[in-house]
Amino acid sequence: MLWKASLPLLWAQDVDEQVETLAMAMHPVLKAFVCGSISGICSTLLFQPLDLLKTRLQTLQPAVNGSGRAGMVTLLFRVVRTESILGLWKGVSPSFARCIPGVGIYFSTLYMMKQKFLVDRSPTALESVFLGATARAVSGICMLPVTVVKTRYESGRFGYGSVYGALKNIYQTEGARGMFSGLTATLLRDAPFSGIYLMFYTQTKNLTPQDQLDPVLVPLLNFGCGIFAGILASLATQPADVIKTHMQLSPQKYHRTSQAIAFIYKDFGLVGFFRGGVPRALRRTLMAAMAWTVYEQMMEKMGLKS
Repeated sequence: MLWKASLPLLWAQDVDEQVETLAMAMHPVLKAFVCGSISGICSTLLFQPLDLLKTRLQTLQPAVNGSGRAGMVTLLFRVVRTESILGLWKGVSPSFARCIPGVGIYFSTLYMMKQKFLVDRSPTALESVFLGATARAVSGICMLPVTVVKTRYESGRFGYGSVYGALKNIYQTEGARGMFSGLTATLLRDAPFSGIYLMFYTQTKNLTPQDQLDPVLVPLLNFGCGIFAGILASLATQPADVIKTHMQLSPQKYHRTSQAIAFIYKDFGLVGFFRGGVPRALRRTLMAAMAWTVYEQMMEKMGLKS
């Protein structure tokens, strides 16, 4: 009977050994992709409600507009009341379809560039901006069609049944232009955000005495550095996010980025470029901080330097 009781333990040890063997056999860039994708799953699932609130706030009509905080709280209760608590996770399917491979592409591209251009040293502030912006641009272009679907899901204006069905419908009715609507605004938002974020994140980490800290506290310190970097990067790129949202929801109305800018300024004024800033700053800051913390911990477990 003793050998029967030990079977689950032996099976678990065998699985662990197989996983470890598989991890050792993987290419380092693929390891970075897997670590990034897993971190994307965690952060997307937790912070999807903030992304939905951000999209809804940015598309509210002027008459409904109030203060940023009151507007967000009012909208939160409205969504829960009319769509149930699960309504806060509307658009989570396209978010997963975008973030799981998208975050993986970002981190694997970033890792590959670090191995190519940086040898056993930390990047300078300017190099961090270049690395972060380039990796995000690659990821953003690859995943833009899914980003368009995600934005439309969250707006509540479209009745798509699935991500595939949405992509098919957009391509049939709007062509490739519709699938890549808001490309300029997306790159103007995401590339600078990632560049600025990586710059502040790496520079803040370099100022902290990590070698003198308890290893248990290092993830908390990294998370704190990520929060600081995320706030600054979110504020700098908020106008581009508002422009991107309007262009992806109404591609027939806005054929150029300048048209969306003129409309937002005419109807909402300068403050219109910062609508939805609170939920976006919360989501992007917390999501990036968690993604980087999980990614770095997993890379360390795999024996790689992030």
